Amino acid sequence: MGIFERLKQGLARSRAAISEGLTRVLSVGRRLDDETAEGVEEVLITADISPRLVVDVLEEVKHRYKRREISDPAEVIGIVRDRLKQMMPSRECDAVAAPEGGGPTVVLVIGVNGTGKTTSCAKLAKLHSDAGRKVVLAAADTFRAAAADQLELWAGRIGVDIVRHGEGGDPGAVVFDAADAALARGADYLIIDTAGRLHNKEHLLRELEKIRRVAAKKIPGAPHEVLLVLDATTGQNAVSQAKVFTEGLGVTGLVLAKLDGTAKGGVVISIWSEVRVPVKYVGVGEGAGDLERFSPEEFVDALFE
Repeated sequence: MGIFERLKQGLARSRAAISEGLTRVLSVGRRLDDETAEGVEEVLITADISPRLVVDVLEEVKHRYKRREISDPAEVIGIVRDRLKQMMPSRECDAVAAPEGGGPTVVLVIGVNGTGKTTSCAKLAKLHSDAGRKVVLAAADTFRAAAADQLELWAGRIGVDIVRHGEGGDPGAVVFDAADAALARGADYLIIDTAGRLHNKEHLLRELEKIRRVAAKKIPGAPHEVLLVLDATTGQNAVSQAKVFTEGLGVTGLVLAKLDGTAKGGVVISIWSEVRVPVKYVGVGEGAGDLERFSPEEFVDALFE
């Protein structure tokens, strides 16, 4: 199955909500009146596209209708599709360049516990491993009892190395040892899972800053990528988390996990419009290989085809 087909399969619930919902509202023979416009608005908001963006889409539709560029309400679907594409970044996000001084690319993965953060670390490791890159995982979430066990289980399944300490240990010490291991083993990527507690942002900032310092001492320029994992099924709550985590944490990209489990795929567009941090990966299934590099155009197409 190709990447686009996998994305379509993962977005089945969201596609049903958006594409099929619009088709129902814009059935042949209906007039493009206020009632129809309200139906379009309801479909888009239900899919968790923010009201501000929905207003933008509807204004475009009304503008085209007044200029007689629309003769059939069904044509609105094409306009909505094109407008959503225009709201997203113009191209697929670039991969992170290798560090200039050599050594592994260090990826720091952050996010609230329960978002799929640890699983996303494993999926990202498999993505790189399948591409022929050597990966080391660092289990630096030492505060959640099952986090290191979960990551170690994943590492065994996908065949990559992992460095872990005991529960309640120092995350910085885990990163120190993992960086040593990555350098000694000639790894291409060091992927660091971190604790996801958000009850005290200042504490979180200090903890992550310590991890950054430790990584940078061992590997110049580290971390080279900071990925924030968000749970797509939480809708607007994911938007709120994105706002909090992108303030002062140096986030370079987003991972939208559990996209296959929601009919609210429009939240991807809402998040981009609010924080202007690119979505780099989307989780479209529970398997180790169900993480896809994000393409804005393919994402919108998968919501309609």
